[in-house]
Amino acid sequence: MTPEQTEQLEAAAFRSLVAHLRERTDVQNIDLMNLAGFCRNCLSRWYQEAAAERSIPLTQDEARERVYGMPYGEWKAKHQK
Repeated sequence: MTPEQTEQLEAAAFRSLVAHLRERTDVQNIDLMNLAGFCRNCLSRWYQEAAAERSIPLTQDEARERVYGMPYGEWKAKHQK
């Protein structure tokens, strides 16, 4: 497999994970942290760090919106217990 193919597959897997987490709003971040050691906020932080490494400007709020599928405050109001 070429490096480009590897990157494409990794990106597709990440998009699938994010889509799954967007659908599973019943799973709280604390549950993810306790069971898996990461949560949606971790993913958004890693996303923002990857952007920074590539000199792509991206705020914390913008990164969270890409992971949550909506502004973080809106997601919290709708889904956080």
